[in-house]
Amino acid sequence: MSRSGVRNLLKRKLSKPQAGGVSKPLVGGLLIVLILLGFVLWASTRSARAPGVDPERPGVGISNQQIARIEERQQAADSVIDYQRIDRRLQALIAEESMVGLAVGIVENGQIRFLKGYGVTAAGTDDQVGVQTLFRWASVSKGVAGDMVSKLADEGKLSVYEPIAKYSPWIRLPGGIEQRATVADVLSHSLGLAGHAYDNKLEEGADPRFLRGQLSTLNLICPPGQCHAYQNVAYDGASDVVEKITGMPYPQAIAERIFGPLGMTSANMSRQGLVTAASWARPHAGGKHSKPVEVTEPYYRVPSAGGVNSTIKDLAIWMQAQMGLAPDVLSPRALEAVQSPRVSTPGELGRMRKFRERLSSASYGMGWRIYNYAGHKVVGHRGGVRGYRSLVMFDPALKSGVVALWNSSTNQPGGLEFEVMDMLYRLEPRDWLGVDGRATPEQPAPEAVGNGAMGAD
Repeated sequence: MSRSGVRNLLKRKLSKPQAGGVSKPLVGGLLIVLILLGFVLWASTRSARAPGVDPERPGVGISNQQIARIEERQQAADSVIDYQRIDRRLQALIAEESMVGLAVGIVENGQIRFLKGYGVTAAGTDDQVGVQTLFRWASVSKGVAGDMVSKLADEGKLSVYEPIAKYSPWIRLPGGIEQRATVADVLSHSLGLAGHAYDNKLEEGADPRFLRGQLSTLNLICPPGQCHAYQNVAYDGASDVVEKITGMPYPQAIAERIFGPLGMTSANMSRQGLVTAASWARPHAGGKHSKPVEVTEPYYRVPSAGGVNSTIKDLAIWMQAQMGLAPDVLSPRALEAVQSPRVSTPGELGRMRKFRERLSSASYGMGWRIYNYAGHKVVGHRGGVRGYRSLVMFDPALKSGVVALWNSSTNQPGGLEFEVMDMLYRLEPRDWLGVDGRATPEQPAPEAVGNGAMGAD
């Protein structure tokens, strides 16, 4: 029943003459009308929050109709991003020999204003990358685990400062320190282990839960919480935490508690979910003249460390949620917990030395990197697994940022994040993408993993 219908019904009930005071039927009728009115108001509120319905409302999502008219959003009076320049530079990038396919999304002032695919899903074909093409996120997936654990903590179901041993029956650390190392230490890569512990064994097919038990045979490089060393096997202890608290497999818990409510309909965590999609990008170890390589399985078996697949549209929605635009799903307190520095990452400054002109500090929260770029706090992550690369970077205060997915092993597109940030901050442009025909320092590679062929950054 519409609002006007409820009002008419209420009017008829109230105007009906009564003798001897208010009758019980009238009271009952009024109660029913009030219940109906409350239901209509609730339903209308729910509808207003549905992803992509109202382009002006604060929130996440974008409808197919809005994607078709996305250039209208780029003309907004509050826009400072030159989308035409971005498009021209991405056209130049995709022409590089090292590129095969690429998808890019930009959020400005909380609104998705750019979604576009470039190149092809497989070298030697004319199958174009589009906004509905699936790619792998690789280690950008780590932010999902950080958010989910923080969400559960915000709901009072655990504390990230409790020992990881309380929630993970599998993880064993040197000297029994799993009884002291916290959930936050796992999510900030500060367990005290050497970097990428047992990634090589994971890639050889070993069971990740078995490997988490074998971590006890290694030597510590520092006490828990005192230094940062990137992990995948140990990081997937987050899956154990989520499964114990929710009683569901990790992918199911994420689908029901995060992806579903956000309207991320393409996001999944399996090899099958990637290769059966109507459009999916094949991985390439080389560029335009290479052949696709096999979609590898190991990092799907540590889903919190590197298991997510999605379209660029859903990755853009994910970034919107990190900006606080979906508080019913991810509360401000949960986001603050994951986006606050917990451990310094000086090695990251070394890897990002190309950008040191404006990049002054780097640290790690829980599944997220935090930088000071030209005096602004920016949050993000990069990812790399065999044949795929990914990035997300945003300014949480400006609710603006960029996401990208591509299906080759070049790191050149990584400069895009800083070209977008420079526009946001009205800084003098730099050729961070390296497409101006001049010699440009190589982009920082994802952190080396195992044998270097198929790891998740």
